[in-house]
Amino acid sequence: MRLVQVFVPRTELDLVLEVVEEAGVDYTVSRDTDRGDFEALVSIPVPPPAVEPLLADLRSAGLDEGSYTVVVAAETIVSDRIDDLTGQFVGTRIAREELRSRAADLAPTASTYFSLLIVSTAIATAGLLLDSAATIIGAMVVAPLMGPALAASVGVIVDDDALATRGVTLQVVGLAVAVLTAAVIGWMLRGSVLLPPGFDITAVPQIEERITPNVLALFLALGSGVAAVISLTRNVGSVLVGVAIAVALVPPAATVGLGIAWGKPAVVVTAGTLVLVNVLSINLTALVLLWFAGYRPERAETVDRVYGRVRSRVAVILAAILVLSVVLGGVTYGTYRTAAVEYDVSTELETMSEEQLAAGTELQFRETAIDYELVDVYTGEQPTVTVLVERPPDEELPDDFADDVRERLESAAGVELEVIVELVSTLRSG
Repeated sequence: MRLVQVFVPRTELDLVLEVVEEAGVDYTVSRDTDRGDFEALVSIPVPPPAVEPLLADLRSAGLDEGSYTVVVAAETIVSDRIDDLTGQFVGTRIAREELRSRAADLAPTASTYFSLLIVSTAIATAGLLLDSAATIIGAMVVAPLMGPALAASVGVIVDDDALATRGVTLQVVGLAVAVLTAAVIGWMLRGSVLLPPGFDITAVPQIEERITPNVLALFLALGSGVAAVISLTRNVGSVLVGVAIAVALVPPAATVGLGIAWGKPAVVVTAGTLVLVNVLSINLTALVLLWFAGYRPERAETVDRVYGRVRSRVAVILAAILVLSVVLGGVTYGTYRTAAVEYDVSTELETMSEEQLAAGTELQFRETAIDYELVDVYTGEQPTVTVLVERPPDEELPDDFADDVRERLESAAGVELEVIVELVSTLRSG
C-alpha cells in the first residue's frame, strides 16, 4: 500500500478533492491554519498500481506544479476497507515517479560508489588469485553496480537525461576503475612472497573460467537484467540481485586488470569481451523490459521521441553484442575442440589398455599430458600428447610402436597429433 499526500496550494483544494472523488478512493483533509503557501494536506491511501493514474489525473486537472506530492510506502494498514480498495486496481507495477526515485536512490553518490567499488574489486582480485569462490561472492555483496545499470535504463525510459547520463557514466568509469584497481594490485603482488615463483594466472580455475567464456555466459547477464527490473518495479530482493549483477561484471573486470599486470593480451581480450557483453546485456534487458512493462515519459508529447531513442539504443546494443558474441562463439568452439581432443585421447588410451589386458599382455597406456591450448585451435598448431607406457622388463616392442600409438590416437581424435611415448619398465607383485 501507498499513502499519497498532496500539499494543496491555496484555491486548489476543490480541484484536488474532485479528482480524488472521481478516482473512487478514500481520503482525509488536514486544513492549514497558518499563512503559508498551502491551505490543506490531503492524504490518500491507495494500492501501488493506483499511484500513477492518480498523479496523472491531478496533473491533467491542472494541479499547480509548485505543490508537493509525497508518496510513502505504508508497511501496514489496518482496515476492513482494504479489500475493496485493492480490488479496484489490479497489478503489481509501481508508479513511474516511484521508479525514477528508486533508480536515483540505487545510484549512490560518486564518493560512495567508487569507494565501495574499489573495495569490492580488491577483495574479488584476492579471491581470484586465491581461487576462492566464497571470497569472490563475498566481494560482490558490497559492489554497487546494480544502481547505475538501472538508472541508465530508467533515465532513458522516463526521459530523464540527467539520470540516464549519470547511470552510463558511473558504469563506464566504474568498470575502468575496477580494471585499474585490479591491475595495480596485480602489479604489486606479482613477484612478491605472497605468490609462488612462476605463478601463472591462467592456471587458476577461477581466472580460467573468466578467460574461457562461452555463449552460455549470456544467460547470467540476461537473467541478472530481468531480475534487476523485477526487483526495482516490485521492491523485492535488491541485495541478492545486486550480487548477481556484480558477479557478472566485477570478477571479469578484475581478470582484465590481472591480465594487464601479467602482460597477457589474450586474458585482456577474452575477459574484456565478457565484461562488455555482460554490461550490454544487462542494459539491453532493462531497457526492453521497462518499456514493455508500460513505463513512459510523463509528458505524452515526448513518447514518440523517447520510443525512437529506445529503439536506436536497443539496435546499437544488439549490434555490439552480436559482434562481441563472435569472440564468445570462437572461445566456445575452441574450448570444445580442446576438450574433445583430450577426451578422445584419454578414452582411446583406456581402450588400448583394456585390449592389451584381454590379450594377456601387461602393457598399460597412461596419458601424462596434452599440450593443446585454445589459441592452437586457430593457429593450426598440432596437439602434443605425452603417453606413458608401462611394460614388463623383458617385453620387446616393435620399432614402429610409437607410430602405431600415434595413428590410433589420431584416428580417435580426428586431428593430427605429435605423440611422445615414454616407456617405463614395471614389475608387479602378487
